[in-house]
Amino acid sequence: MSPPRFFLDQTLSPGARFSLPAGPARHAARALRLAAGDAVTLFNGRGGEYTASVERIARDEVAVTITGFADVERESCLQITLAQGISSGERMDYTLQKAAELGVTAIQPIAAKRSVVRLAAERAAKRVGHWQGVVASACEQCGRNRLPPIAAPMPLAQWLGARGDERLLFLSPFAQTRLADLAAPAGRDVLIAGPEGGFEADEIAALHAAGAVPIRLGPRVLRTETAALAALAAMQTLWGDF
Repeated sequence: MSPPRFFLDQTLSPGARFSLPAGPARHAARALRLAAGDAVTLFNGRGGEYTASVERIARDEVAVTITGFADVERESCLQITLAQGISSGERMDYTLQKAAELGVTAIQPIAAKRSVVRLAAERAAKRVGHWQGVVASACEQCGRNRLPPIAAPMPLAQWLGARGDERLLFLSPFAQTRLADLAAPAGRDVLIAGPEGGFEADEIAALHAAGAVPIRLGPRVLRTETAALAALAAMQTLWGDF
């Protein structure tokens, strides 16, 4: 069984000795019931991973020593940004968790007109922090050593106005084009998925004006928390590492 993995947002180096932060320490001591001498893997999201050994456990304090570094990456060969219409509660968490597992490079939450959740500035910052925790946990589980960054939520039109030369693909049950009809990506793809209820007519018009290609995922209408994930899995199958 592989050693448990912990994400630490700090500088790591072989030979360093320190105590795990409160959250990982509680998980290591209470849930995993680790003991002195057990091996763990640490990563900080900046590439590579560190082998470490538990030196001491006292209640919720877990002291570790880093014993080595492995320059290993498990990133997808595809460069995909997920622009996801903000959905409510656990739906958004689920989408971002699985998107990280499926290898997205970056995440852009979209404050769409039909988004049930409305985020003011302070609340938006807290929600992004929560989503970053969800993504970090997903990377701990799936073996990624780089965390896909999560941008601040933006309205669709504002975000489209700042786009570069990426290929834009948006999911639409009314489209005729399938992912299998497209050429393999030559650079970065941006996959755009709507919230509950999809995008409004003016948002769809803005997507067309920006050159986004509407994509259909078969004859069935998928829910917001599964549509992007189905598309990401298909993209990995067609052009990626599946």
